[in-house]
Amino acid sequence: MKLFTFFRSSAAYRARIALNLKGLSYDMTSIVFAKGDHLSPAYQAVNPQKRVPTLELDDGSRVYQSLAMMEYLDEVHPQPPFLPRDPFERAHARAIAQIVACDIHPLNNVGPLNYLRKQLGQSEDAINAWYHHWVLEGFEAIESLITPSPYAAGSAVTVADICLVPQIYNARRFKVPLDAFPKILAVEEACNAIEAFDRARPENQPDATA
Repeated sequence: MKLFTFFRSSAAYRARIALNLKGLSYDMTSIVFAKGDHLSPAYQAVNPQKRVPTLELDDGSRVYQSLAMMEYLDEVHPQPPFLPRDPFERAHARAIAQIVACDIHPLNNVGPLNYLRKQLGQSEDAINAWYHHWVLEGFEAIESLITPSPYAAGSAVTVADICLVPQIYNARRFKVPLDAFPKILAVEEACNAIEAFDRARPENQPDATA
């Protein structure tokens, strides 16, 4: 398999964690947004949305969007599972994951931030305030939903953790204050003690200097 990735992309970070947890080997191709790699005709032929991650399977077919990748990997490689067996607990894990992937991340991704900067002429202070607002609003909800044991949705890693840890990394990068979220920070500590999470960290990627 081949993963089209970028070390700072939180969606690609999720995909790396998921692949590592499943114990799968994969090659990585870096798509450097600052260099415009995502806008090249060659990459647009790979991913028509011009985003990362893209997971290219051994037969050449491709899976897009990190949540879809997690579902695919869980169906094809069921161990260890990314969702609890209990239906309510499954819904709970999905809800936490979707607060990150559907509410926080889309508003704070590089595309919307550049639109605020270039098309709407917003200052860096205004853009940072925007970023902080949506992270804090989402994290307040997640904090209330977590009962660390020790992970976000129970005693095993789930999609909730796979989505949450990269978002914490991004929050730190943008200097979002996190002291009000002890449950979230406890989940981060528990997850980062796992080798699959540690290997996926942005600073441990071969393109981290790009």
